[in-house]
Amino acid sequence: MPIPAPLKPLPPARPVAALRYAALALPAFLAGLWGWASGRVAPQAAAHIAFAAGILPLILAAQQYFVPVLARCGPPTPALRLLPALALLAGAGIGAAFLWPAALPWAQILMPALALLAALLQLGWTVACARRALGGAHAGLAWYVAALACLCLALAAAALMPWWPAARAALRLLHLHLNLLGFVGLTALGTLAVLLPTALRLPDAQAALRLRADLWPAAGGVLAIAAGAAWWHSLALLGTLALAWPLLRLGRAWCHAAGWQALRAHGNAIGLAAGACGFFALLLLGIAHGQGLMSGRTEVQAFVPAVLLPLVTGSVGELAPVWLRPGPQGECALQVRALLARGAPARAAAFLAAGTLAACGWPAALWLALPALLQFGLQCVRVAALHGTSRPQGPAL
Repeated sequence: MPIPAPLKPLPPARPVAALRYAALALPAFLAGLWGWASGRVAPQAAAHIAFAAGILPLILAAQQYFVPVLARCGPPTPALRLLPALALLAGAGIGAAFLWPAALPWAQILMPALALLAALLQLGWTVACARRALGGAHAGLAWYVAALACLCLALAAAALMPWWPAARAALRLLHLHLNLLGFVGLTALGTLAVLLPTALRLPDAQAALRLRADLWPAAGGVLAIAAGAAWWHSLALLGTLALAWPLLRLGRAWCHAAGWQALRAHGNAIGLAAGACGFFALLLLGIAHGQGLMSGRTEVQAFVPAVLLPLVTGSVGELAPVWLRPGPQGECALQVRALLARGAPARAAAFLAAGTLAACGWPAALWLALPALLQFGLQCVRVAALHGTSRPQGPAL
């Protein structure tokens, strides 16, 4: 990959809200990884800090950016733009409830309900945009609808746990799989089909057709895995095969369109591809979890470095210029992407190694992901500093 030219200060702009939630998600990921690796935080608390306070508001904010593009409709109203903040409040409250359960017993009841309210409102808005789409919505929008539906079911299961203790174990498994594979997984797959060709600068004319054909196998696979994990393990195996099929088709299309050299030339695409590979690997390891050969806690710990971190860093690296300065892109966009792509191969390797070793029962391997995530965070700080120094000065007196 060529060495980028020195960065120039960026022009003044008003960042998209998704970029702010990405900035808030990075410390949540760091805190969750540190909690797991050090053992000083309850695993449930670390998981909810990373997922509920980190990825949940980020995905909601990112969807609010993508939905108007996919549906060719207007942006969300000011009230709807508060939904990621409501989700962040709920996520932080859920994490605090697991950190201090005796002091905040009510939080495990109230906070899932708040998150469910945010998810339902976002789902209603997304469906309304799809129905009003001029000329029909892009096929990727249906993946967001399915992902939000999985999130609503997952949060409903969490809200039922205090009231239905006899079914707590089954509801927890439903909550876990509908969140990881449903909400995060379907959102990621629906976005990757469009974002990775964009990052590679290689148009994929078949992306929309694949998205339409693969939605039902993917969504049905998620539901089968979640229900099978909770009640009937054989159903989970069938669901795994169904969900693996769209992933394999996506990977085959990428291999035909681009190779390693194309990934290296566009470094942020490496993170996106690594996240997809990590998702596929953990999906296969989920078979071992279904057979009782590995714990669900291990699966959750591995999901963050193997899937979330490469996807988030790759997506932010590719989209940061657009989110920093919406509108026509020029030299500044190339500069920002080049900076955030530095170290992408080593970063992706560290994330995948940490996730793989954690899935094999070595949580101390999560320490491998922390330096890579910190390096990306420092690059983001540098971009933010350049952006901040570019604000216009007042008139000279």
